[in-house]
Amino acid sequence: MDKRMAGDYEIIQSFHIGDQEVVLGENPIAPPEERYMCAYCQQNEIMALYNDVLVSDDFCEIAKLYGERLAQQAEKTRVALFKPKFQGIDTTALTKTDCTPLSHEDDLNGKVVVVRSEVLRREYQMATNQIKLCTGGFGASPHSRGSACFCVDLYSGKTNRFERRDILGTLQPAQLPQWAALGLDQYRTEHSQKTHKDREER
Repeated sequence: MDKRMAGDYEIIQSFHIGDQEVVLGENPIAPPEERYMCAYCQQNEIMALYNDVLVSDDFCEIAKLYGERLAQQAEKTRVALFKPKFQGIDTTALTKTDCTPLSHEDDLNGKVVVVRSEVLRREYQMATNQIKLCTGGFGASPHSRGSACFCVDLYSGKTNRFERRDILGTLQPAQLPQWAALGLDQYRTEHSQKTHKDREER
């Protein structure tokens, strides 16, 4: 297995929760006082960005910092996830019994879909992170060679990319919980206004 490197440091411990990953690295040939490091990492398919890097010659000190940062990031994520925009939201993860299972014939463009909870990281395995509006992608069309489905999260409004195999099923408008229906209305209103503005500027 290839070693994961951050510059000259080998990443020997890492944990990703919420929007950041906490990493711990070692460089045996660094100056003694810089042998160990702890940092936050944000990465995508192209690159990884390490920030708030601290170094030390004391492994126990860096291990303590790693634990403290992990605890802080976990609490930050917990607060963000359990501070719903609307009170009374049921965040229980959705299963195939809660939606219409996906078939090879389904065209997902413009439909509300449910993402399988198991493809999400553990902290996001709840209904508020599963219900999306599919806006396109080759995987949204039936019998396509492509598999990417581009979606908008109806709770946060953020855009995501999933594979067609990650989609559990679809929901009809009448099946949407109130928060999802409000999110869908908000997206359609904003999208309509943007489209109208673009036409006026041409």
